[in-house]
Amino acid sequence: MEIINTFLNWVMKKRIHQIELFLKYPNEVQGDVLKKLLKEAKGTSFGKQYHFKEISSAEQFSERVPVSTYEELYPWIDRVLKGEQNVLWPTEIKWFAKSSGTTNARSKFIPVSQAALEDCHYKGGKDLISIYANNYPDSKIFTGKSLAIGGSHQINKLSQEANSYFGDVSAVIMQNLPAWTQLQRIPKLDIALMDEWEAKIQIMAETCSEENVTSIFGVPTWTLVLIQRILELKGKDNILEVWPNLELFVHGAVAFGPYRELFQNLIPTSKMRYLETYNASEGFFGIQDQRNSEEMLLMLDYGIYYEFVPMDQINEERPQTLTLDQVELGKNYAVVISTNAGLWRYMIGDTVKFTSLYPFRIKISGRTKHFINAFGEEVIVENAEQAITSACKKTGAIISNFTAGPKYLGEGTKGAHEWIIEFEKRPSDLNDFTDELDRTLREINSDYDAKRYKDLALVKPTVHAVENGTFYAWMKRRGKLGGQNKVPRLSNDRTYLDGILESIN
Repeated sequence: MEIINTFLNWVMKKRIHQIELFLKYPNEVQGDVLKKLLKEAKGTSFGKQYHFKEISSAEQFSERVPVSTYEELYPWIDRVLKGEQNVLWPTEIKWFAKSSGTTNARSKFIPVSQAALEDCHYKGGKDLISIYANNYPDSKIFTGKSLAIGGSHQINKLSQEANSYFGDVSAVIMQNLPAWTQLQRIPKLDIALMDEWEAKIQIMAETCSEENVTSIFGVPTWTLVLIQRILELKGKDNILEVWPNLELFVHGAVAFGPYRELFQNLIPTSKMRYLETYNASEGFFGIQDQRNSEEMLLMLDYGIYYEFVPMDQINEERPQTLTLDQVELGKNYAVVISTNAGLWRYMIGDTVKFTSLYPFRIKISGRTKHFINAFGEEVIVENAEQAITSACKKTGAIISNFTAGPKYLGEGTKGAHEWIIEFEKRPSDLNDFTDELDRTLREINSDYDAKRYKDLALVKPTVHAVENGTFYAWMKRRGKLGGQNKVPRLSNDRTYLDGILESIN
């Protein structure tokens, strides 16, 4: 095993030289990506409608092709779902990544081409290991197993003629991985792709607890569910008593800050390493590439062309978009992508801030539809996560999940924000926790502070501390257990709040 570990470390490091190329020439690499995408898709139905053959610059591309939401692009995707080919992308599309559907009631079906699998998702997976091996040459992760907590897939029933499938993006990736990669990962594919989440967690806990696990890949919330089930099963206090060689947790989908202390309690060693990735149904976008920073390097050679919409343009019919050479540090942008699976100028729903230019590094700041702005306060997910992390730190609390929304103005009452929080460890004083939450929000968000000034428009937030398992039960009722599904952090209406409050009352 030691020889294999040394060899794989050497192979992975070779990719670092290619990464250095787009670090040095980011705009040129992105220009080449756009040209290649347009050339390959010029004969598709979409390419013909928008005359890809005649487009020779980024400016022409942005002028000719409209920015699209999922709903606007859906008529094209629907044709592919029903079996028609060469619509958005020239090669056969038979896989679709089903999103968690947190931004609207309807699930989204994102086309996944073979090029997207190989040149984006798989490349991203290899790159994160390459970067990790380069940063930690003493790593021993290849001496044990890699535990991946994925979703499920099923036959696409939307068309009898279409030989196509859909599932969580993690399941689509697992199903299509080369056979040799299955030797290193657990659980077995038939377990990993089970549809029934609770049965899958039980079987995973029973089988994976007997393996030598050195790395875990998963969403923090569902990873915690599995770890806690294993500890119950084994009668252990922390997971190192089960997996003494565990050294790496690769996480994404939700911010890690609010969960950090809980993971440190369950994995009590300073040698444990945490690495964040930005991997969505639409593509693999970013990897934490530095040892002492949580910023993520924007990966520029994965067959994805990036544009960015300033937030003051987000509701415009023809929003202004910026290319990489036009973005600024610290500003909030909605991400627009064009991909090697046929998503064209597609607004994915995430917002990012650039923390570094040349090289381009980002932090996810929220969702275009996940915010609270009922009173002009413009609170985004990043604000909420910073505030709740600060409140936990001050009061000794540890959370497992939360959501928040507006408490509207009423007759004789002022507005407020209402939070539902499930604590793994309750704060020493809930009132102190609420005060710190409020204070931090005022400190980091001037619009919120202005509305809170002398209780002008907003009064102190209301915080409900709910029993353990509340969010799990709510997600189960909504059919949203496991995989890429996650609790929506913020909402500008009371849909989620009222649903949870009604269930616990």
